[in-house]
Amino acid sequence: MEFIYETHCHTSQASACGRVSGGELARYYKQNGFDGIIITDHFFNGNTCIDQSLDWEKRCELYCAGYRDAKAVGDEIGLTVMLGIEYSYKGTDLLTYGVDEQWLKAHPEVMDIDVHEYIDLIHRSGGLIVHAHPFREASYIDTIRLYPYEVDAVEVFNAGNHDAQFNRRALWYADSYGLTKTAGSDRHDTADKGCGVTVFNEKIHTIQDYIRLVKSSGISRLIGEYE
Repeated sequence: MEFIYETHCHTSQASACGRVSGGELARYYKQNGFDGIIITDHFFNGNTCIDQSLDWEKRCELYCAGYRDAKAVGDEIGLTVMLGIEYSYKGTDLLTYGVDEQWLKAHPEVMDIDVHEYIDLIHRSGGLIVHAHPFREASYIDTIRLYPYEVDAVEVFNAGNHDAQFNRRALWYADSYGLTKTAGSDRHDTADKGCGVTVFNEKIHTIQDYIRLVKSSGISRLIGEYE
């Protein structure tokens, strides 16, 4: 038996580019046969819609609102919903798994440390880093930065990439360094076309299950489809 998961999606509650709520996303994915999703809204150093003038704890609470909304609906309809974040370093996006709201509230320094210190902090906290769409070219990305000896995996299929070359280069990169491969839709709206699916032979109940399977080569296969 196979189980399918979305590892990269955004809500309107925390991502400025998001067009639907967490609850709407949960219903969409359940209707389309998914077993679970990971909400990865843009963090405060990315395309956030959270008021940056608020105090840190309030910002963290608001940041997690989309996830909480999705989880509440997911619990009702039988969809596993987990929390991740899309952390940005000068346009280089790192999908981060294994930290929760309380962890975020306790670590305001993540906004001030450099990318290497951030990756190290996440690893010391038991988390996982997946480099999202590493070869995407866009106006907000000034440089393609690669961290093959620091990240845990590479998103080799991202349905939000407008050029297939970006995914092919990511696949080449992962193969070149023997890095684990993941896929994600990078969905911002239920109307978005295309999908990116990470498939497992084991049902995932928690984000720690996801981390364990990614680290132990437990991904069964990837499914990718463009618009």
